[in-house]
This record gives sequence, C-alpha cells and structure tokens, in this order.
Amino acid sequence: MNLDLSPELRAFRDEVRAFVRGQLPADLKDKIQRGLHLGKDDYARWQKILRKQGWVAPNWPKQYGGTGWTPLQRYIFDDEIGKAGAPRVIPFGLVMVAPCIMKFGTEAQKREHLPKILDSEIWWCQGYSEPGAGSDLAGLKTRAIREGDHYVVNGQKTWTTMAQYADWIFCLVRTDAAAKKQEGISFILIDMKSPGVSVKPIVTMDGGAEVNEVFFDNVRVPAANIVGPENQGWTVAKYLLGHERTNIADIGRAKHQLARVKEIAAAERNDGDSLMADPEFRDRIADVELDLIALDATILRIVAAEADGRPPGAEASLLKIKGSELQQALTELLIEAVGYYGFPDSREAMEHGWNEPPIGPDYAAPLAPQYFNMRKTTIYGGSNEIQRGILAKFVMGF
Repeated sequence: MNLDLSPELRAFRDEVRAFVRGQLPADLKDKIQRGLHLGKDDYARWQKILRKQGWVAPNWPKQYGGTGWTPLQRYIFDDEIGKAGAPRVIPFGLVMVAPCIMKFGTEAQKREHLPKILDSEIWWCQGYSEPGAGSDLAGLKTRAIREGDHYVVNGQKTWTTMAQYADWIFCLVRTDAAAKKQEGISFILIDMKSPGVSVKPIVTMDGGAEVNEVFFDNVRVPAANIVGPENQGWTVAKYLLGHERTNIADIGRAKHQLARVKEIAAAERNDGDSLMADPEFRDRIADVELDLIALDATILRIVAAEADGRPPGAEASLLKIKGSELQQALTELLIEAVGYYGFPDSREAMEHGWNEPPIGPDYAAPLAPQYFNMRKTTIYGGSNEIQRGILAKFVMGF
C-alpha cells in the first residue's frame, strides 16, 4: 500500500486545512480547546458552514447532494477536520439514517428526508437500545402493530443520545412477535412531535443529560415510514451499525487529543521540570501513539479496500474496539497531565464563565466530566465484548 499522497491529494489536503483555518468560528474553536459544552446551535452553525462549502456530507453520493469524493479524500477530510479540533458532525442524520434511506428507502422517503438532513433542518436520534436489549439488541420488545395505513407503536428506548434536540427518531420495532429474534423486526421513522412520544433525560455520572429515555404510548406512525420491507429491519440495522462503528474510531480527533497531551506534558511546572521528564509517563504516551499509528494504518487499509469496491465488514468492529479504547486512554493521560487542577467533577465546569477568573489552566476543570463521559465509548454502538465476538466469528468461524 503506497502511503504517499499524489500532488492532487496534497493540494486537496491543503485546501481542507485552509478552509478550517479560515472558516471555523473562533468562539467554537475556543470552546472545544477548553473542553466546554457545545449546544445544538453550536453544532448546527458548524454544519451549515460545511453545507455552504458543499462538504457537510462527504460520504454521500453526488446525486443526493454529497461530495462524490473518493474514499481517500474522505479519509483526508475527516483526518484534517479532527486534527484541527473542529466540532463533530452529529452523526444520526448525516452518517447513520441517511445512508439507510438511500439504500433501502422509497423515492418518497428520499425526497422528504434527505434534503432536510443535508441542510440541518431536521435533527435525528437513534432508537435502538432498550432496557434489557442493549448489546443483545435483537431482544428488543417495542411493538408496532399494523392498523390500516398506520402502525401503533408502544414501548421504550433508552440511552437515546440527543433525543432532547431531535425532530425525528429512527427506530427498530418488533412487527412480528411470533418470529425468531432477528426476524420480525422493522426499521421505522417516527416524528418526535407525534402524540404519545415523551422524552425523559438520564443524568450520567459526568453530570450531563445528553442521553435519554424515549417512551411510545400508542403512537400512530404512517405505514409509509417503514424503511425497507416489513420484518426485514435487521438487515437495515446491520448496515447502519457498520457506519456507526466505523465513525466511532474518530482518528483525527484522537490525533488532536494526543497533541494536547504532549503540549500539556511538555509545559514547565513550578519545580522547573515538566511531566515529559518522567520516563514512565513518556512511555505511556509512546504506547498510545503507537496504537494510534497502527489504527491509522488499519483505517487506510480499509480505505484502500473500499476504493477497490470492497465495503467494510467485520473490520468495523476492530475500528470500534481500538478507537474507543484509545479515546479512553487519552482522557486518562489528559487528566493525569493537569494534576489537581483537573480534580473538580462538576458539569458546571463545562459551561462558559464557570472558572472566571481562571484558577489554573482554563482547559483543566472540564477534564473530569470528560473523563467520566468517555467511559461510555466501549459500550455504545455495541459493547467491545460483543465486537470481539463478531471478530472471532469472522476470523475463526465460530
């Protein structure tokens, strides 16, 4: 595999770098650098800047408003955006449900939803996990019973990220209770404003409430909102999970975090020394950096395969496992690097103005909430234990 970029790709990389330098709003960059909370308006503002440039949906085909970029161009774009510390594009609409609608949806569904997703006009959330059906997703119990031109949906979803902001939710529902677990499941789109939909926040150990419970009480959903054939939703779900797990790796953002760790560790302390003088800490940084280099090379192999027309399969599980573990390792190094300035465990530390005038580095106080929040990464999108099982079956056939 030739890792040298062609002159055209180097020019493309430089164009992306120049765009981020010139277009990323200073207040957003400052918030991210300091680890402050980003709200819906922050994410929407950045996504609309990308939309104006034509870059908000790099993985979409050109016919639907995407870039038409090659897999390597998409890799370069994601890498540069992440390394620059720009906000993440919220994935539920652009990265997750949109590809499913493109592949399995009707023409009416494409006309209705894709332009609104592209323009960040409609925000989505994911209705997969349920109490008792998380890693064992096929055990879900939310029912959808056909009544004429509608389904009547009853049940509960949990750990629903950003449901408090969402206009629509894509859900897995059981449409045939007598079928085997993976059968009898359908993929359906539900307007969150429908009567009978309610959202209850879940306050997590970092003090945040970005995840929620969503309840469905006799919610009537048009039958036209089923994506793909009835009872074939597991096929759609697996297709979506491949996109989600690949996206979780977020390699560019991990590189940005690694650079921050090095910068903080190299700063001179009160004793005139720096943390980089500690050989044990240097070794831990080196271990993480080597893992990051190996993960980057793995992603490039997958990109090369995709360029040859081979979509990612079980490799997505490998990216999810290692990417999530690296994200956790980096938050551990960050909080250790700032020492006691990172001790406050308060959600308020992530809000603008909390530490004014600042005591210690202005980026230190939010690190404890970030550390606790990142404990979730090895669980969501299918726990890493489940992903190892997928890889074992793929590689060893059992």
